[in-house]
Amino acid sequence: MTLQIKSFEEYQKAYQNSVADPEAFWAEQAETFTWKKKWDKVLDWDFKGPDVKWFVNGKMNITENCLDRHLAERGDQVALLWEPNDPSDEVRSFTYKELYAEVCKAANALKANGIEKGDRVCFYMPMVPELAIAVLACARIGAIHSVVFAGFSAHALADRIKDATCKMVICSDFNNRGTKHIPVKKVVDDALAMDCDSIETVLVYKNGDEQVPMQEGRDKWWHDEVNGQSPECEATEMDSEDMLFILYTSGSTGKPKGVVHTCGGYMVYTCYSFRNVFQYQDGDVYWCTADIGWITGHSYIVYGPLLAGATTMMFEGVPTYPDAGRFWEVCDKHKVNQFYTAPTAIRALIAQGDEWVDKYDLSSLTVLGSVGEPINEEAWQWYYKKVGRERCPIVDTWWQTETGAIMISGLGDHSPMKPAHAGYPLPGIQPCLMNAEGEELEGNDIEGLLCIKYPWPSILRTTYGDHERCRQTYFSAFADMYFTGDGARRDKDGMYRIIGRVDDVINVSGHRMGTAEVENAINEHSMVVESAVVGYPHDIKGQGIYAYIITNGPVDDEDEFRKEVLKVVTEEIGPIAKPDRIQVVSGLPKTRSGKIMRRILRKVASGDMANLGDTSTLLNPEVVEEIKTGAEELR
Repeated sequence: MTLQIKSFEEYQKAYQNSVADPEAFWAEQAETFTWKKKWDKVLDWDFKGPDVKWFVNGKMNITENCLDRHLAERGDQVALLWEPNDPSDEVRSFTYKELYAEVCKAANALKANGIEKGDRVCFYMPMVPELAIAVLACARIGAIHSVVFAGFSAHALADRIKDATCKMVICSDFNNRGTKHIPVKKVVDDALAMDCDSIETVLVYKNGDEQVPMQEGRDKWWHDEVNGQSPECEATEMDSEDMLFILYTSGSTGKPKGVVHTCGGYMVYTCYSFRNVFQYQDGDVYWCTADIGWITGHSYIVYGPLLAGATTMMFEGVPTYPDAGRFWEVCDKHKVNQFYTAPTAIRALIAQGDEWVDKYDLSSLTVLGSVGEPINEEAWQWYYKKVGRERCPIVDTWWQTETGAIMISGLGDHSPMKPAHAGYPLPGIQPCLMNAEGEELEGNDIEGLLCIKYPWPSILRTTYGDHERCRQTYFSAFADMYFTGDGARRDKDGMYRIIGRVDDVINVSGHRMGTAEVENAINEHSMVVESAVVGYPHDIKGQGIYAYIITNGPVDDEDEFRKEVLKVVTEEIGPIAKPDRIQVVSGLPKTRSGKIMRRILRKVASGDMANLGDTSTLLNPEVVEEIKTGAEELR
């Protein structure tokens, strides 16, 4: 099993070893897995390309390490525990033996439907066990999974299907979230009507009782295809650098980027980070509340925990249904040990009142995790005192879709904690802070742009179909460095605190939204001439979306206009990208070269009107006063 750190001194020693001889360090971790053929070389890398290869020419299959290698020792242990949306529905669980059989049956069903190694399979699914099973079935046969969060619009889904030229979509008929019953299959049908010519088959998991239209020859029921398949399926041999999955993330330009992760390095690092950050012990029950549509669900619901032989829990519902005590009721019911959620959820639950958490025992909890955005101090204190009863360490994990797994974090109770600080880098991670001139900032008590100066096993390899975009986005800002797009502080003790994005990306409820993507959607409205979107501080979401809009004529009914804009954004991207505030303006502050001064718009949106800096050099300085007045009225 992956080597697990047992004290802060052990961490310091492991960290020193990982920096002094990274290849020896990661070879030792990789030795704990099952390989069909061992690697010829641990690492081959060049950040200029970028071109990074881990465990070169190693052959393996990640599902053999998630499932097969556990069967002898823990075949009867629960691997996957599923808690339904409605607490009166039946909890489902799968032992390692049962999960192995279900994955093999699904893999055989994929093969029977023409899916082969290298084919892309798109998922648009609720949080049901079949999502995890089918993802693993893809990996079993070497197909590449691309999971799209089932809250995105048909447009957004179609864009992702077309970009990856997917051969199959796996969806459900309906999705149950809280009191909502969402017609998932209809969104898929609408997406496929938008020239998604590569799709040959749609597998539909039955999650509701109503009829849905099924297209002859294309649409098939999951149960018809999977039931009756053999519970044995030989794992396809994969090269360490073969593609495992594509996951789309928003960027600072409009088009989403397909982040590519490969098999070997991702396997080694997700398992290592899972075991060490959460200090998982055999027999524990671990619960990450994320959706598998995001990287957190990939790495810390499916792959990391199963690689470590853990019991991992999936949750179909929302934190406030049927009441605001749902998370804590579930923790008590299943005796959860490690709990991993987002600051947005914590802030929403704080607003509901302490009585919802006070009524539950929660004595089984040992580690509390936070993910998606930096956790603010107020939320940290409530989480620590009310949920953890001042005895559970909080691991405030910093990482990204592109990093594949956790990069900076506490390690259970084996490292110092400081509210709102992610802490120290994991072994093998070499962060640094740079200034805008490209100079590394040495020492502590400093602030700069967060970069990583050495590859780690789960680093992204490319952006699907556009390697130059990968280079430009992550490797061009600083020579021989991966640039994270985040600003950070290193305090006097050398602990890192993430300050937030420094590019045109906003972090809404832990989900990255490119401002250009939202602007493109707003601009689809027939009355919109131009728009500018910025983030502003939001009590629950962390950051809200503030849209400044120029129209092609007077707006008679601003409330009606705002509703129409929200409808357009929902149709183009999904409800997740809806602006929280919309201000109609006659112009935008621009430099003489025509560049929008977002700095001014961000200050106005956040209410910081007094510190706008010098506006005299603008092409149209008079527009700033108008924007300030309008923002005050809106507020």
